[in-house]
Amino acid sequence: MTKTYWVIGVVLLVVLAAGFIAYRSSGPGAFGCTDCNVIIIGVDTLRADHVHSLGYGLNTTPTIDALAAKGYTFSNAIAPASWTVPSFMSVMTGVYPSVHKVINKFTVFTPTEETLSNLKALAPTVVTLAEVMKGAGYATGGFTGDAGVSGKFGYAQGFDVYTDEKTFGGFENSDQHALAWLDSLSKGQKFFMFFHGYDLHGQFPLGEQTFVPQNYQGSYTGSPAEEARLREAQLSGPITLTAQDVDFWKGVYDSKIRSADDQLKNFLSQLESRGLLKNTIVVVVADHGEEYYEHGGFDHGHALYDELIHVPLIIAVPNTLGGTTITGQVSTMDLGPALLSMLGVTAPAAYASQTAGRPNLLSYLKNPDKAGYTVYSETDYRDFTHKRAIRTADGWKYILTLESGMEELYNVATDTEEKNNLAKDPAAAAKLKELHEALLTHMTKDLHADPSAPMTQGCLPVYQGECQ
Repeated sequence: MTKTYWVIGVVLLVVLAAGFIAYRSSGPGAFGCTDCNVIIIGVDTLRADHVHSLGYGLNTTPTIDALAAKGYTFSNAIAPASWTVPSFMSVMTGVYPSVHKVINKFTVFTPTEETLSNLKALAPTVVTLAEVMKGAGYATGGFTGDAGVSGKFGYAQGFDVYTDEKTFGGFENSDQHALAWLDSLSKGQKFFMFFHGYDLHGQFPLGEQTFVPQNYQGSYTGSPAEEARLREAQLSGPITLTAQDVDFWKGVYDSKIRSADDQLKNFLSQLESRGLLKNTIVVVVADHGEEYYEHGGFDHGHALYDELIHVPLIIAVPNTLGGTTITGQVSTMDLGPALLSMLGVTAPAAYASQTAGRPNLLSYLKNPDKAGYTVYSETDYRDFTHKRAIRTADGWKYILTLESGMEELYNVATDTEEKNNLAKDPAAAAKLKELHEALLTHMTKDLHADPSAPMTQGCLPVYQGECQ
């Protein structure tokens, strides 16, 4: 009799385990969510290694962590660029910056002529995710902090409503517009939203000083003006910061992260009270990180080290268990096709064509152990520097600075801080040649760029009044 009970118990465990696996991998809707809304929360300037649920020691992100506990976290998500203007445009189009060509705020900036970059003018055939969603019958709303995601650059393309009236605006401002818009929609109207804030940015004022070192004796106060001076100074030559200065600025940054997280808590609570979270896919993604002197620099855009391109990416899907970390390396620019697959939206030919051949992140939700893939990143920051990078799934990273020809090679699997440049190491010569050739092939084939073309250094402003 005991043996019989034992056999029955084993059978029940097998059945329950099978059911759990089926639910986890398929779940209600099998990761499909045809009646779902979508909210992409763009947390500007958030580097992955300052997110608590991704291993950071300070409790900077309790709200984001709670979302990750219900969702799917890509712990090795890499941004296609290291600053806002090109990076979020790649998320919204699924193509590289060199393809959509919105790589700086201006295409021309001289004493007599100023021409803003604009997606429709620079890449008229490129389709945005908002256009696809609008064409599928979704109401589309974008609520942003202007600056690098200004509608003038083409970010408003496909949105019914797009707010960007406050430059370097934060989540609190975006929240007011977003909730008013949601309340104006007809009952049952499906929606697609881009919800964005600059709360972490150096040009956003410091509020609560939760993590600012109390014993700091240096001269900095953490103001946007100081941050801008450091950012501009590095364009002329090396800057000097003490260890105390660096700790102070990181404390300012962490404090801003926590304040932004509190704002997100309020926003998600408002969605919950409206009954929207039960049928809304929520994505948290950053456009880039921030350097605090790890490689002698400050701010972002000027380099392609991991503190600038390794970013958080979390997807929370209703009616799935979530709480899963996906370690395979992916690119944030591949988010769009995954969302369309989950929604059951057939992409129009133009969008399908421009994203053809790119990985679909939905396959990682279904198989979290799936191997990652090689990703590319680039920056043409303000025409001051032109860099291209390739990062392999097994942990090799190669950076080429086009205007100088400087090469950098790192084994980021063992050298996580990218301190040991192996470009001149004879033992790494074969890997250097392999990645160099792969990058040049990528540039000529996928980016339609001529790597032999001379690249010059200039200076395009990040806002009116600079570089004149």
